[in-house]
Amino acid sequence: MSIQFGTGGWRAIIGDGFTRANVQRLTAALARKMKDEGASQRGFLIGYDRRFLSKEAAHWAAEVMAGADVPCMVVEREAPTPLIMFAVRYYELSYGMAVTASHNPALYNGVKVFTKGGRDADEAVTGSIEEYIAALPDGEIPTVPYEEGVRTGQIQIIDPMNAYIDSIIRSVNMDAIRSRGLKVVLDPMFGVSKTALSTILITARCDVDVIHERRDALFGGRLPAPNSKTLIGLQSFVMENGCDIGIATDGDADRLGVIDDRGEFLHPNKILVLLYYYLLRYKGWHGAAVRNIATTHLLDAIAAEFGETCYEVPVGFKHVSGKMIETGAVIGGESSGGLTVRGHIQGKDGIYAASLLVEMLATTGRRLSEIYAEIVERYGSFEMVERGYRFSLEEKARINKLLMEDKLLPDFGLDIDKVSYADGCKVYFQNGGWMICRFSGTEPLLRVFCEMNNEARAGAMTAKMEAFLNLDGRNIE
Repeated sequence: MSIQFGTGGWRAIIGDGFTRANVQRLTAALARKMKDEGASQRGFLIGYDRRFLSKEAAHWAAEVMAGADVPCMVVEREAPTPLIMFAVRYYELSYGMAVTASHNPALYNGVKVFTKGGRDADEAVTGSIEEYIAALPDGEIPTVPYEEGVRTGQIQIIDPMNAYIDSIIRSVNMDAIRSRGLKVVLDPMFGVSKTALSTILITARCDVDVIHERRDALFGGRLPAPNSKTLIGLQSFVMENGCDIGIATDGDADRLGVIDDRGEFLHPNKILVLLYYYLLRYKGWHGAAVRNIATTHLLDAIAAEFGETCYEVPVGFKHVSGKMIETGAVIGGESSGGLTVRGHIQGKDGIYAASLLVEMLATTGRRLSEIYAEIVERYGSFEMVERGYRFSLEEKARINKLLMEDKLLPDFGLDIDKVSYADGCKVYFQNGGWMICRFSGTEPLLRVFCEMNNEARAGAMTAKMEAFLNLDGRNIE
């Protein structure tokens, strides 16, 4: 099976596409690319999460780097993806990788590649890696056994966890948090955020409880993605114990989910909006916001009031981080739960975002529900409906032709301002609402998002698109 990168790296089913041979081929291609670019001398960094075969795959990759005579650092502990990104920047490396499939189901694993500064590899880099993979000669890839590589120093075991935690502690108002005695419950979803996040919050004198903290390669039989369905346990704990906030992170801790003080699930759009509003109004920051095409336009409204701009980019956090660097934006994020803030790493970090939310509670002295109610009062209601549909290859071709080639649309009963085909098909309505249909870059799904001023209207518009595409009743989310 060929190795192809999507919006969140390379992901494949374990034992099918995700195999030792493919991990070795990908790593060998990276080693050649680094040598050709003169970027191999400083070395390469590898980390891994708690998924089945993640540690083993990290070792397979390290053995290939050692076999190619490229110095290799391995974070020899189950590590959050943002920690690995931080470490690439911290050690001033040109490349690194995380063995993870992030929020995908348990039968998947994969690899995320990072470039200088700890950024997600963009299409130019991943396309080049794919070309290097295709050009690899047939035959066995040279390797050095892991233990031998460690013994000879070709493979160096490192642990940058303290440096990563300290960088977050320096970035948030710990004194304000200490003064409040907040009650927080964490749900790592059987993933890798517990050590970092609990250490930060306990240092800030929060009363911290943790659920679903053990390692479970099957993630408790659930998708390791924080959403309203997977966080029922966290929701119950918040309500039963009177917590100020419930915080969940996905499998590799780059995405965030939140249960507020009323026990309600906060959509990632709301988290992004809360933080941008907090940074501008309460902390006095200045700067733009960046969102992908499937993320709330409420960010645009907030930016406009403060004399700022909200930039729209394609799906894929590399586009968000790239635009943030270009514009000096304050915050960047996406409706799937990933965000980052200026001054931190140039990628998604659920641990840092969670710490900043706790700071917001402490410094404002207000509840999450109260702050969001203030936002709605100022800017109006923005409600999103999301749907996901599975499809056959034939159906994918049919849907793609209908929307992207023939450019046909249903009769929405609303005036259309414009239609964009930059990343899927996005319809902008004159009333300020919008809808987008696009194929996921990480899962075999067609995703439909619609935002209107109320949930019923957004649902009605989504139903019209569903019927138009002949996908009635096949929504899986």
